[in-house]
Amino acid sequence: MTNKIVAIQGNHPSRLNPKTDTSVFLANEIQKKKYRIFYYDPKDLSIINSKIVAKGFFIKFNYNNKKFYKILKKQKLDLTKCKYILIRQDPPFNLEYISTTFILEAIKNKVKIINNPTSIRNISEKLYSVKYQKFMPRTIFTQNIHEIKNFFNRNKYVILKPIHSYSGNDIYLLDKFKLNFIKKFIKKHDHIMCQKYLPKISKGDKRVFIINGKVCGAISRVPKKGSYLSNMSKGAIAKNTRLTESEEKISKIIAKDLKKELIYFAGIDFIDQKLNGDINVTSPTGLKTLFDISKVNLAKTFWKDLKA
Repeated sequence: MTNKIVAIQGNHPSRLNPKTDTSVFLANEIQKKKYRIFYYDPKDLSIINSKIVAKGFFIKFNYNNKKFYKILKKQKLDLTKCKYILIRQDPPFNLEYISTTFILEAIKNKVKIINNPTSIRNISEKLYSVKYQKFMPRTIFTQNIHEIKNFFNRNKYVILKPIHSYSGNDIYLLDKFKLNFIKKFIKKHDHIMCQKYLPKISKGDKRVFIINGKVCGAISRVPKKGSYLSNMSKGAIAKNTRLTESEEKISKIIAKDLKKELIYFAGIDFIDQKLNGDINVTSPTGLKTLFDISKVNLAKTFWKDLKA
């Protein structure tokens, strides 16, 4: 019989902020059902004698303590002993990230892995949005200077995004065509995403939570004064919100598609009722923030739909 163990592949707990972290929130909820939490870093995942093992530790989370976690026991664990594995390390989606998906793929039929490692590898968080461009601001994906210049001349204000970055890192608002800057940006990031700037971002975006093919809730994230970045890590403030009819309709279309792709948990974002093109499947965040401002506990939904 499968042990009641949930393994979390993620960044070390000492690097997490319990006030906002979704991994901690999910772990805290499943502990109530007497599951044990095993935590390991991606670099400590191995294939030994044809077994998928991880060197890590059993851990207990407690929001009431000043130090919100306690390491109980360090050990090496055969991950097929787990009932669930959560892939929760932060991007960037680099070769190490890709390697972990290949390793975990070997046991995806023995252990429920969220999100499915093959699906994570196949869905580029920004390029996947190409199929939804009719719902988005004008957007191109390129590293061609001529195409970028034409796009800028048409739109005047353009957001530049690396395709494989996260948390608002390396995102720039281009208000004049800066050839040398763009060349350096492309040299660093290769293909990039260029998107028409939507000034209503100053009023906030909407992060929509998708669990098991269903649209389960949303929050608004308002950038700090003078910023165009709505990421909480960049100082944005979360507020309650409701989806418009259009946002709800688009969200349901994407939720249905993601379920077919075997993506269980995802986050998508809207700005001024337009999809911004980030389909977050590697390590979606925001559940703890939603709970704090609305008391809606989607961690319960997350585990209930898994039948935990």
